[in-house]
Amino acid sequence: MKAAVLREAPGSLQIEDVSISKPGPREVLIRTRAAGLCHSDLHFMEGLYPHPLPAVLGHESAGVVEQVGDQVTYLKPGDHVITCLSVYCGNCEDCLTGHLSLCLNKADTARTPEQEPRLAQGDGPMGQFLHLSSFAEQMLVHENAVVKITEEMPFDRAALIGCGVTTGLGAVFHTAGVEPGSDVVVVGCGGIGLAAIQGARIAGAQRIVAVDLIDSKIELAKSMGATHGINGKQEDPVAAVKEITHGGAHYTFEAIGNKTAAEQCFHMLRPGGTATIIGMIPVGQSVELPGHAFLQERRIQGSMMGSNRFRVDMPRFVDFYLQGRLNLDDLVSKRISLEQINEGFADMKKGEVARSVIVFGD
Repeated sequence: MKAAVLREAPGSLQIEDVSISKPGPREVLIRTRAAGLCHSDLHFMEGLYPHPLPAVLGHESAGVVEQVGDQVTYLKPGDHVITCLSVYCGNCEDCLTGHLSLCLNKADTARTPEQEPRLAQGDGPMGQFLHLSSFAEQMLVHENAVVKITEEMPFDRAALIGCGVTTGLGAVFHTAGVEPGSDVVVVGCGGIGLAAIQGARIAGAQRIVAVDLIDSKIELAKSMGATHGINGKQEDPVAAVKEITHGGAHYTFEAIGNKTAAEQCFHMLRPGGTATIIGMIPVGQSVELPGHAFLQERRIQGSMMGSNRFRVDMPRFVDFYLQGRLNLDDLVSKRISLEQINEGFADMKKGEVARSVIVFGD
């Protein structure tokens, strides 16, 4: 099969032929139909986060089940599915207490070094990225990395739910627990930030402030529910937020992965407010905050994939889309082929797209 391989970091992706194994116990083989380009992939391509190489990247995807292995009862060939990097073992303390996105026993869902690798090239194994590797024509994954969805859902929009949409909505609904009537700020209006803005709208926030450096993205955020927009190049976003919210926001969300933006999110809070860091701040960078500010019960917290319970959440988000309550159509900025993947990441670096989505043929 054709796949996009990362051989060195920093580096670009190469389209190569990669072999894929047959499904073993509790594994499913999926024909990839769509895969979104996520900023998380770019972090690994730029070497900001480590991963064994070579590897097939990609983790935001949807497709059709082609084969299932022994002991698989949840899925059958022909099922339409979304994949999720929050693969869970189902047996550890985090899983058993309902915190599936925090499962620390994911290794139980992978093949051991003694087994045939899921992906290979020549005589050697090929790294599987985040237990998925969706920048490829097929995926071989554990059944606990997959959720069934209705066939009414278009694949290119379903793929976005596999990471960015669930991360943004989940950070609002689960991690922060935004309350109706509250003031919310989202810093960064890419795919995840736009999902968080829509989550705040659905949750009933009173004021939703979108902060970005590009006017067109701020306008897109307003079309999705933001009541105010701030261009961080043109004015101090902290001062502007405090003026709009009459003293500070109840909830702020950092959706870029930037140290300065995370610090700004904390300073935008009113006493008792909560800042949630969604973005992937590069390894080695620290967030610096004044200690006295915590006396006002301001909080800062992280969010892993929106604290999701993806087999429950994702079908609900599909329903939100089909009911017209969640705008995914305008999140898809470009539809590209696998061969155009590096162009898609170049567009991402320019900051001018919400999401580019790879669409695979039948």
